[in-house]
Amino acid sequence: MSKVPEKAMVFAAGLGTRMRPLTDTTPKPMVNIGGKPMVDTILDALAAAGVKQAIVNVHHLAKQIEDHLAHRTYPQVIISDERTRLLDQGGGIKKVLPLLGQSPFYICNTDAIWLEGPRSNIVRLAEMWDTDQMDILLLVASTANSVGVDWPGDFSMDQDGRLKKRREGEVVPFVYSGIGIIKPELFDTIEGDSFRLAPLFFSAAEQGRLFGLRLDGIWLHVGTMTAITEAEQAILRSAL
Repeated sequence: MSKVPEKAMVFAAGLGTRMRPLTDTTPKPMVNIGGKPMVDTILDALAAAGVKQAIVNVHHLAKQIEDHLAHRTYPQVIISDERTRLLDQGGGIKKVLPLLGQSPFYICNTDAIWLEGPRSNIVRLAEMWDTDQMDILLLVASTANSVGVDWPGDFSMDQDGRLKKRREGEVVPFVYSGIGIIKPELFDTIEGDSFRLAPLFFSAAEQGRLFGLRLDGIWLHVGTMTAITEAEQAILRSAL
């Protein structure tokens, strides 16, 4: 794919339980890292890459996110309201499939923060996308060199870029960085309204249709209070 997908699904509905007590009053996407809310960091990166529309789901402290994004013009933001029921990432996508359309689109966690290399990683994903070979393409980062990673990785990757799920007790080189490209048709036959996204990754991996692109730069996983400090320190070091 040489053309950047025009649409993105941005996940901003999580409870942020590992960042309490901060997230008791501030939704996780609104936590400031590097001087601005994390939701702005990912939306700014999408806009710079050429993404025209972002669907942002909301649940926990939803009004704060809605009010913050109300005047944003690029990318255009559409709010998907999950106040009454949290649908998880898979269900959140299924709810708005008519808005996402029939072309592959970006999936983005709001804590997908990284120190960028010389080129946009979002654009690099689009350039690698091959609709004939791939159902899902994930941006992955080094398990050992990422900031805030406290687990033994998510995937191994072969020389062609195919990802394989980590086995129990195994340590693997790559972690999912929270952003990727996915085909909408993967959701067509799924029953139920609330379901996780990860099983779709693992199913695609078993079929040899889950691919990875190594992040150029350093991934900052901002999932805990400690990780906020670590991310801020990494950003400061990068500016020296």
